[in-house]
Amino acid sequence: MSEQQNTQPRLGWSLQERDTNFIKLLMPIWELLYRYYFRVQTSGWENIPSQDKVLLVGSHNGGIAAPDMHMMMYDWFRRFGAERPVYGLMHPKAWQVSPEIGQLAAKVGAIIARPRIAAAALRSGASLLVYPGGPQDLFRLHSQRHQIYFAGRKAFIKLALRENVPIIPVISTGAHDTLIILSDIYPFVEQIHKMGMPWLFNVDPEVFPVYLGLPWGLSIGPLPNIPLPVTIHTRVCPPIVFEKYGAEAALDKIYVNDCYEMVVSKMQFELDMLVRETVDPSLTPP
Repeated sequence: MSEQQNTQPRLGWSLQERDTNFIKLLMPIWELLYRYYFRVQTSGWENIPSQDKVLLVGSHNGGIAAPDMHMMMYDWFRRFGAERPVYGLMHPKAWQVSPEIGQLAAKVGAIIARPRIAAAALRSGASLLVYPGGPQDLFRLHSQRHQIYFAGRKAFIKLALRENVPIIPVISTGAHDTLIILSDIYPFVEQIHKMGMPWLFNVDPEVFPVYLGLPWGLSIGPLPNIPLPVTIHTRVCPPIVFEKYGAEAALDKIYVNDCYEMVVSKMQFELDMLVRETVDPSLTPP
């Protein structure tokens, strides 16, 4: 038994766990949330090529529920079908919280955020969705809701350069109002942890937010939440193509940093435009 178990891939490390039938079962639930709960307004899907694989790079919001991410996934599947493969990188620590939730996520296409499995997904011909900012992005302060924040993580740039794929930014506004992040007391809680208090779920969450939201009201800690029914606007932006690609480019720290700054700058410009258009719909391009 132990030998058989050792030969099985760890959860999140296999591309074979994705289940198109399970995705199709979820579509009616996603549709209800999309149309009636979040009343999603979206644009820019013509920027995704009909056949080629791409690296979708997003900034996500709204705590663990991350409603804008789910609405992006629903939009992909309703436009391209569950059969067109797309995988999403999920933070390694998220897999440690609950194996049951991990199994469900894997059926939708979640894979562990490691370079080897990310490259394998692209080399299989699939597209890949990544949110480089991780928990710091999910739980950034409400006052920073209109800022692109990747916490300096550049692995997605190196991946795009090595695998020679364009980056297509995906942005949203509104989702950060589904959970109002007031503060992050991680440094304080980390000090308490060093004095003997265990981490929540035995996992270092990297953030420890103070927030207002459902169902906890005023609360602390990265707990699961019910998003408030706020209108979400999403947008798929034009592709970003770099001047050079390949392993050598991915090893050039200065070039990688320049590419990173380019992506953040272009995404911030697009997000600023989207925010202005939600305030004044007359600014929306025809």
